[in-house]
Amino acid sequence: MTDIDRIGLSRRTLFGVSAGVAAGAALAVGAAPAAATPGRRTTDPKATPLTADQAWRKLAAGNARFVAGQQQHPHESLAWRQSLVEGQHPFAVILGCADSRVSPELVFDEGLGDLFVIRAAGEVLDTAVIGSIEYAVEHLSVPLVVVLGHESCGAVGATIDVVQNGTAVAGDVSTLVRSIEPAVRATPANPDPKAFLAACVAEQARRAAKYLQERSNIISDAVAHDGVKVISATYELRTGKVTRL
Repeated sequence: MTDIDRIGLSRRTLFGVSAGVAAGAALAVGAAPAAATPGRRTTDPKATPLTADQAWRKLAAGNARFVAGQQQHPHESLAWRQSLVEGQHPFAVILGCADSRVSPELVFDEGLGDLFVIRAAGEVLDTAVIGSIEYAVEHLSVPLVVVLGHESCGAVGATIDVVQNGTAVAGDVSTLVRSIEPAVRATPANPDPKAFLAACVAEQARRAAKYLQERSNIISDAVAHDGVKVISATYELRTGKVTRL
């Protein structure tokens, strides 16, 4: 059992005990325990009522506005900001690259409190990234996780250079390269460098989405039992369009 498995099991045990205590206390005073929305972990009435598919449609609609230059810039007002002081209820997790050209709130035309965003070059997973996503799924009942790769990703491009040319990388950038390397090696060769890079970007996003579920008991259990979905997508710099893989 890995460290991440131990974390997942210990958290699930803790939340199971807490839920049981809360339900027992409600019954003890003659009150019925609050009913959760089917397929969801929370009884918080403020939590997003969206399903994973509805969350994706909402993201797609926002991206369509962004592509067309018809953004609504929702949830940026002072009143809305004040409403978030007591808590957050995002409807989707976006694991995206750290690239400055791919800001999820802008790409999907969403505002404060709407998206739970984690960014790491090349969408590389480590325990901090996985734990952050677990928090959103377990504590905030977010129904959808999107791993978002993007056109001309520098981290993926650097990894291709290492694999194909043996180029040396310094510092902790080598950690990123080692994490992305399996995706590059699994991608069929293509004489067109741009096409090959695009294929590697897509492969990395798919692998991160798959590996996330393999590494985390919390996320895999939520997918199996609570209607949570983990999907991958890519972003085109030129058009601004997000395409689900």
